[in-house]
Amino acid sequence: MGEKSNQKSWWRRLFAVRGMGQVITVFIGLVILCVVFYSINKNFLSERNIANLLRQIAPYLIISIGQGYVLITGNIDLSIGSVIGMSTMISATLMPHGMDPWLATLITMLPCLITGAVNGFLVATAKLPPFIATLGTMTIARGVAQLVNGNMNTDAIGAAANDWRSVLYYGKSLGIYNTFWIALGIWFVFNFVLSKTRTGRHIYATGSNIEAAKLSGVNVAAITTKAYVVSGFCAGVVGLISSAQAGMGAMDAGTGYELFAVAASVIGGISTLGGQGILLGNIMGASVWGVMYNGLSLIGAPVAWRNIVVGFIVVLSVLIDVIIRGGGFSKARFKAAFQKGSQAH
Repeated sequence: MGEKSNQKSWWRRLFAVRGMGQVITVFIGLVILCVVFYSINKNFLSERNIANLLRQIAPYLIISIGQGYVLITGNIDLSIGSVIGMSTMISATLMPHGMDPWLATLITMLPCLITGAVNGFLVATAKLPPFIATLGTMTIARGVAQLVNGNMNTDAIGAAANDWRSVLYYGKSLGIYNTFWIALGIWFVFNFVLSKTRTGRHIYATGSNIEAAKLSGVNVAAITTKAYVVSGFCAGVVGLISSAQAGMGAMDAGTGYELFAVAASVIGGISTLGGQGILLGNIMGASVWGVMYNGLSLIGAPVAWRNIVVGFIVVLSVLIDVIIRGGGFSKARFKAAFQKGSQAH
């Protein structure tokens, strides 16, 4: 009886952790997804494909961390994809000209962090709606990506660029590509900040109830800006990975990645309404995303169908989140939303 009681209390404690129920549910779904793809193509669980799968998951995990921070504050970042493109083009332009890869990386990351800070200022201080603010910076960052090399893609050739690629994308440690280890390291750092520090508590407080957070002494503007800077940092890192992967800088790199970031975060349990979710869920959400893309590609699904599946999952995941966490659809809620929209116009 004692053992059974302890087991039950262990499960209760596990599910009592904020967001853990969603993580476990998604993990079960991930296992089912893997079984389905393996039953269709036995190469899905081959050593080579697993290594490639982990490398494919890494960028999704990194950008979902940044978007996750922003979503928890109750906002959204649409500029992620363009910041990735900007980072890709800057790094791919600097390295072939003999610049030290580390110096090129620092220079590349600077405008990404500045974009995050500008987003935070526009949303938290200038009080622009996050959709409008980040839509504007999204367009600006894409313009910068186009201007970097005179509106042309660039080949990241040269000794420095090749050395950087061999470390960042092709290099392995313990039999696993370094890209995945980088993503995991970033996750550990930002998960610690979110779950164990005062900044993390303030991020949750801001997203849960912004007015109550202000009354509790939380500097909402600073916290919101920090969340957007994290998003800019994560997008910058993915841009570096993108240039290393392709061996070039593409002006359209990162297109649509803001949707991947939202989907991976929401699938993992981070609410679009703010104040809820844990970064452990982002590992699950990014894994679902990576497995889905890898599996569909492995079984030969046309690109058009992959895009349809991606769009469907984005809409469905956000819709479920709104229904569950927002109290569902009701006549009263619809009427209130309609009246609010009418007053705004």
